Amino acid sequence: MKNFLKPSIALALLICVSNPAFAGCYADYKAKRDNPLRLHYGVIELSDAACRAPARAKSEISTHLARENWQLLNVISVFDDDGLKKRQKSAGKYFLRY
Repeated sequence: MKNFLKPSIALALLICVSNPAFAGCYADYKAKRDNPLRLHYGVIELSDAACRAPARAKSEISTHLARENWQLLNVISVFDDDGLKKRQKSAGKYFLRY
């Protein structure tokens, strides 16, 4: 009986400890393109590292946007899954596009 409980307890602890890793990390931002001037508001999923460091978040977002010639203007906020749904309509086609 003792041998059965140890793996079960270990598994339960592993699940509890690893649950925060499943939480998403996102940012909403504003970006622009020139000639002609175009602006957009978007939501992007961030890596765990970018989520913990604002400078890294800016760099990661800029890199993704630059692939399609967008320039990051500013990062508005960084948030988790709870803030995702309320931003979907505002972001439109730029919701989780990059």
